[in-house]
Amino acid sequence: MPDVFDHASAIEAKFTQMALDRQLGAASSQTGNQTSATECTECGDAIPEKRRQHIPGCQYCTPCQELADKGKL
Repeated sequence: MPDVFDHASAIEAKFTQMALDRQLGAASSQTGNQTSATECTECGDAIPEKRRQHIPGCQYCTPCQELADKGKL
């Protein structure tokens, strides 16, 4: 017979899975469905076609993306 702790654990697992699904859905909608910029939103340089195809939704050129990743933008 399941006790209160088993029931609580099952509920926690369900909510954890729901949160993970929501985060994965948000991440895919942000990157997979966005159109990449043709020009960097930071410096205005052109973003190469290969980068735009490889990274859907990119908004920065490679040098500006490196700065953004380091928290310098």
